[in-house]
Amino acid sequence: MSDDQHGQQGQGRHDQNYDSGQYGQQQYGVPGPAQSYYDPYQQPSFPEPSHQEPGNGQGAQTWEGQTWDTQYQPQVQYQQPQQPHPQQAGAETAYLPQQSAAYPLPPEVPANGHPPYGQPAPAAVAPGAAVAAAQAAPAPDSYSAPTTMGNARITDAQRARAEGRSPIIPPGVQPAGLTAVLGLLLAGGAAVGPYALAVPLVILQAVTAAGWFRLNGMWPARQGIALAFAGALVADVAVLAVDEEHALAAILGTLGAWVLLTVVLQLRSHAGADERMQGLMATVASASLAIIATGNLAVAADAVTVGALAVAAATVARALPLPGFVSIVVALAAAAGAGLAAGGLTDLGGQGVVLGLGAGVCALIGLRVASYDYPSRFVHMTAGVALPLTVAVPAIYLLGRALA
Repeated sequence: MSDDQHGQQGQGRHDQNYDSGQYGQQQYGVPGPAQSYYDPYQQPSFPEPSHQEPGNGQGAQTWEGQTWDTQYQPQVQYQQPQQPHPQQAGAETAYLPQQSAAYPLPPEVPANGHPPYGQPAPAAVAPGAAVAAAQAAPAPDSYSAPTTMGNARITDAQRARAEGRSPIIPPGVQPAGLTAVLGLLLAGGAAVGPYALAVPLVILQAVTAAGWFRLNGMWPARQGIALAFAGALVADVAVLAVDEEHALAAILGTLGAWVLLTVVLQLRSHAGADERMQGLMATVASASLAIIATGNLAVAADAVTVGALAVAAATVARALPLPGFVSIVVALAAAAGAGLAAGGLTDLGGQGVVLGLGAGVCALIGLRVASYDYPSRFVHMTAGVALPLTVAVPAIYLLGRALA
């Protein structure tokens, strides 16, 4: 064997020993030149392995980068939660404040005007600020909440219901004024002729149909109002088309046909039994009142004039701020006086007192109906305006035919 071969073999053994020494140092944890310590807060990285070409004389793979340290094991300590003592828990919850849904009431002020002990005295208010606060305060007649949790503004009906007052709320002066104006229009139209009387009569029938539904809490109820108003228009046309002798038959025939039509329409409804019955009764009553108002066209013009003026006088007198019984007496006296005055202008003469008194009684009944069950302002402006004139029509027709 030559010297060159011995040198190559020696060099190969030297290389193998060096490699095994390096591997042994890395295996037993001796830090080598390319090894670093493990950082527990650093994300591990996995670099790509570097492959050596076959021509460089080395066939093993080497990893460059950090390695996992399996000797580090963190210790986790579990701490059991502490249970409070029953007596201590009861002491903590024994004096909890009482919760309430309402806003707290303001503190009471002593009678002597001094603040309670331990509270600071209120700061003095300048005269200008006091005047501005007094001007900004609401008037006594304005709306106010009945409770601390109530709305900022409520209606008269809601206030009366919350305070437990009577469900009877009269319409007041403004609806009475509108009733008086409509009564004057009916009286003037009757003096002119039947076609002139038909104009305010149609307005009365429309307000009656809408007001009755709203009085019964049914709104908008467009179909029911339209059906009742259509029956009233049919009755007006029928009365104007026939003679005075057949006017009552035309009114009753239209009323019977419209009741039958209302029943048929309610039978075709898909609503519940109670709702259909309520709608049937409200529609029949509204149509009946609107059709009965057509009786102004079936009676003599003098009777319509006297009766309309008597209703206007009774309604205005009833709206005056008088005690209950006194107000009724004054209203009936005003109706009788208006009937006497209007009878002197017509052929009825002194008999106008009887007609005026009868119309006044019916007008008060209509006002009472329009005042029932906490009515709203809309009810007052519809039913409160129309019912006094509508309810008085049967008395005007019967007394007018009897006194003619």
